Order: sequence, then C-alpha cells, then structure tokens
Amino acid sequence: MRSKFVVSVLFGLALALAACGPAPTAAPTAMPVASATAVMPVTGASTSTAMASSGASGGAATVMLGQNATLGSFLVDSKGMTLYLFTNDTAGKSNCNGGCLSNWPPLLTNGAPVAGDGVTASMLGTITRSDGTTQVTYNGWPLYYFIGDKAAGDTKGENVANSWYVMTPAGTQK
Repeated sequence: MRSKFVVSVLFGLALALAACGPAPTAAPTAMPVASATAVMPVTGASTSTAMASSGASGGAATVMLGQNATLGSFLVDSKGMTLYLFTNDTAGKSNCNGGCLSNWPPLLTNGAPVAGDGVTASMLGTITRSDGTTQVTYNGWPLYYFIGDKAAGDTKGENVANSWYVMTPAGTQK
C-alpha cells in the first residue's frame, strides 16, 4: 500500500515538473463575470466554464477584446476566455509542448481566424503545430488559454512564472 502511495506521489511530481509553468497551488475559484475585475468581452460573448479551442469543433476561431479594471483591454476568444502569450515562444513558433500544453492549451482554429471588434485583422495569423493542428497567432505570437481560468472574466494566468501574459490589442504583453 505504501509503495502505491509513493508511486502516485512520484508520478504527480513528474507531471508537475514536466509542465511549462507552475500549476495553481490551490483550486481556482471562478470570478463572477459581473464583478469589477471580470473580463467583459466587448462584443458580448457568452460565459463558458469549459476550456475549449474556439475553432476546434469545425469553424474558425474568433479573437475579440475583453477588459477589466486592472489589466485594461486584452484578447479573448468568442466565449470571453482570456488568451495569453508565452515569452519563451518566438514569433511564429510555439515552444510550449508536452506537459506545458496540459496547463496552457493552444487556441486552435479550422480556417483563418476572425477578428472581432477592436482586434486588428492583419495581426491575426496561424502556425502549424508539430501535431499538425493549426494554432492562432497575433502579431506573430501563438495564443494560449490557461487551465486555471474556468470562466469568462478569469485572468489567473497573468504573469505566471514571469513568462505568461495577456495580449494587448497592440500585439504585446501587458
């Protein structure tokens, strides 16, 4: 029985070390969308508690603007889920692979991504990931979700490990 516990602990530790950023130390709690610090999609996207790639189910991903009092305006998907850039990426290339993707799923698309109000369409693009999927980019930077964000309005991935940041409409980190 003790050896099963040790194996379980070692397995959990290996998964944590394989990720590109620290996992949340406590279970995140959803922030109500109506609160003062909630992200409010500019074009009225609906709240979603599921982490999903906007275009993965058949259509093109839509990138819109969200905002809150602390961070100002930044990129979100069509459901208001915050999008992040990874400073270890280089323009046009994702360096988040393997365990990193379990904490930072990419924004995928089927087709050319669509710009919502306030998003510069010419800054949207795509890259092909090593698994053949198409990831959305903005100003050349691959876009990701954070697994700790459970609902529209969450920005728990901001400044994680001094490497993950929300993306401004200008195509830079906050």
